[in-house]
Amino acid sequence: MGDSDPIEETSYDTWRRVGAVTDTSVFLGTKAAASALKASGHGAVVNTSSIFGISGESGTGLAYAAAKGAVRTLTKNTALGWATEGVRVNSIHPRFIETPILGDTDRTMLAAAAPMQRVGQPEEIAAGILFLASDDASFVTGAELVIDGGFTAR
Repeated sequence: MGDSDPIEETSYDTWRRVGAVTDTSVFLGTKAAASALKASGHGAVVNTSSIFGISGESGTGLAYAAAKGAVRTLTKNTALGWATEGVRVNSIHPRFIETPILGDTDRTMLAAAAPMQRVGQPEEIAAGILFLASDDASFVTGAELVIDGGFTAR
C-alpha cells in the first residue's frame, strides 16, 4: 500500500492509513507471536520492508517509505531484544516484484531503472524468506536481505 504525494500534499489520514497497514500490522503481528516464538526456542521472524525503507523513494511516497523504514528498525530492535531468547528476526527489502499490486504500471519502465533490467519474481522473494527462516540462517539476526536487482547498489 503506497502513496504518491510529496509531504506538503500528504494528508494525515493517508499517513495514518499507510502506517497502519504497513508498520503497525508488523508490530501487532510480532507482538502477538512473541510468546510462542520464545517458547519454541528456535523461532524465526522475517518481516517485509522495502528498498524504500532504506533509501527513500523520490521525494514522494513518503508515508510508505517512512512506514517501511519503521519495519526496518522494528526488526533490528526486536532482533536485539530476542537474540538470547533463541528467536531470530530479519527483514527482506524488495524492489518491484511481478505481482498484481503493480496493476497497470509500466513494467518496461520499472525494469529499465534496475541494473538487472527486469522486475523481480515472487519466487525470488520466497527463496530469500525461506533462507532467513531456515536453520541455514541460524547465525543471522537483525539482518537486511535486499532483493532489488541491484537498484540500491548504485
